[in-house]
Amino acid sequence: MDNSSMSDLTVSRHFVEAALGGARRKGFDTRQLLAEAGIHPDFLESNMARVGSDSFSRLMQTIWTCMDDEFMGLGPRRARAGTFATMCELVIGCPTLDAVFRKAFRFSRLFEPMVTMELHGAGDQARLDLVVEGDYEDPDYYLRESMLVIWHRLGSWLIGQPVELLKAEFNYPRPPHGDEYRHIFHCPLAFEAGHTALTFDIRYLSAPVIRDLPEMKQFLNTSPADLLSRPDESNTWTGRIRGLIGRDLSRPMPDFDHIAAELHTSPQTLRRRLKQENTSFQEIKDLLRRDMAIYYLERPELAINDIAFRVGFTEPSTFHRAFKKWTGVTPGAWREGERAG
Repeated sequence: MDNSSMSDLTVSRHFVEAALGGARRKGFDTRQLLAEAGIHPDFLESNMARVGSDSFSRLMQTIWTCMDDEFMGLGPRRARAGTFATMCELVIGCPTLDAVFRKAFRFSRLFEPMVTMELHGAGDQARLDLVVEGDYEDPDYYLRESMLVIWHRLGSWLIGQPVELLKAEFNYPRPPHGDEYRHIFHCPLAFEAGHTALTFDIRYLSAPVIRDLPEMKQFLNTSPADLLSRPDESNTWTGRIRGLIGRDLSRPMPDFDHIAAELHTSPQTLRRRLKQENTSFQEIKDLLRRDMAIYYLERPELAINDIAFRVGFTEPSTFHRAFKKWTGVTPGAWREGERAG
């Protein structure tokens, strides 16, 4: 699934609030930041609210520009706008992913205190360890989560294939929003570990960098915001199933046995794979319906009853109940909040 087909994905309210945490503490007008990104501030009053990935990407870019800080006021120092782009332009000439991670680490060491990911290899596994020096305020863990996500997805983009994670570890207790981690990392999770790190097969380190400078310049138009807001699920079983179901949910969805056959695996094996990715077939279907409903609600020309049919509900009342269960508000209230934004 490429980025152009992923604008129907949504982001939890928690991450919107967490991204704004540093700006709020430093006295920035967070309502204004939200408005500039096209998100109505009152819409976030519901604990279950979600925003489209396009809106979240705009918010990230707005925060970085207004604060002139790519650490969003959460780090031990400021990272002026352009820091990430400079690092990317340095690593684009690297021959392999191993060289990318090592050069990116050397670049990050130029700044003090250091905020980076450090590569370690042992046997058949490689590990990216988070290193954050000095005192910092990151109560919602957003800076730390962002570092893991950005380095992992940047590396995947550079070699043209997702780096499949074997394990994600965190040196802090499972946070209240820990359930969201299942859909971010798609691998076994361990909290209260000795370090915050991502582990993957060492073979990825020898993968060649296939991107060039013109592609990098295009990539930097919207990154790293897009890396944070639009997860690359193309190489996960979750992503493949979403792709097979497609966007036309008005038709009956294929059953689990049919999906397993399309993926050339047995239902038992597929069930086990989804468990490893911390999800289930029913959850994938529910979240796809939720995300597509939000995607359609952002289009004011579509009537809500029509949207109910488009996402697979024969009765509008059933759609209203399901949407409120997913987001905490009715489809009408969600659209009013979006329109106000």
